[in-house]
Amino acid sequence: MSNLRELSRRIDSIESTRQITRTMEMVSTARVGEALQRASDAAPYKDAIKRMLSAVASSDPRAADQPLLQNHKTEEGVLFILIASDRGLAGGFNITLQRSVERRLRELRAKGKRAEVITCGTKPTDYFRYRGIAPALSFTGISAEPTHDEAMQVASYVIDGYTAGTFDRVEICYNHARNRVQQDVVDEQLLPVADEDRQIDMTMPAAPRTKTSVERVEAKEYTEFRFDPSPAKVLGYLMPAYIQTVIFHALLDSAAAEHGARRRAMKAATDNANEAITTLNRSYNRIRQGSITTELNEIIGGASALEDN
Repeated sequence: MSNLRELSRRIDSIESTRQITRTMEMVSTARVGEALQRASDAAPYKDAIKRMLSAVASSDPRAADQPLLQNHKTEEGVLFILIASDRGLAGGFNITLQRSVERRLRELRAKGKRAEVITCGTKPTDYFRYRGIAPALSFTGISAEPTHDEAMQVASYVIDGYTAGTFDRVEICYNHARNRVQQDVVDEQLLPVADEDRQIDMTMPAAPRTKTSVERVEAKEYTEFRFDPSPAKVLGYLMPAYIQTVIFHALLDSAAAEHGARRRAMKAATDNANEAITTLNRSYNRIRQGSITTELNEIIGGASALEDN
């Protein structure tokens, strides 16, 4: 009987856990679609501002004098912007990024260089503080619903640090939501702006979103741009907006990836719980059936003994 009671307790415990994981799976399933839509809606703005930056930067050689477009001669300071989540139970969503950034931070510091990290999410913030690495900035409690304020604060810190020469390179690390179930780790160089991002395709006025839009857009060449004020002043307004837009899109993309990763992890946990319950029920029924058979044999044996007497 003790074995039956133990199995019954284990079954009840796993069923309670299954109920939790199943609920979390359903919540993430409901939220991932909305989060993906937010990231998708923000993508055209990111593409458009990149094209604007390319157009302005390539229109006038003097535009390269803009401080945020200049490549520093040396690389003594590196800033990582790590975007993860506030909660766990999402598989390797957080730990993969955290370990990668920690390893690179320690490698840079071992070489005598300045290396800092901005953490967006409770999990990465706690991870680095526990290991004695204090984040330059940290944001918690809003990983699932990122805001423009968060992006503005990060962008302001990045702009001030890069302009002052505190940082010579800025990278943004996060998980990209390819779809509802797949996520890809992204390590994107935010500053200095890569050379390919400064080049503009002059044959298309805007990046088409669908095949139908491609057929409707007439290919044109734009060989000359006129700016008022000068390209350098335009870039002075455009670069902060570009940095903020890229950061905000990464926050939205990471939020969608978080829901997708948690949905997949909770589904796997629910499936494992179902298998464990099935196995335990079989063991429970087998032991119970054996116990009943033993009791019947004892009753029959007792009755036979009474008849013999």
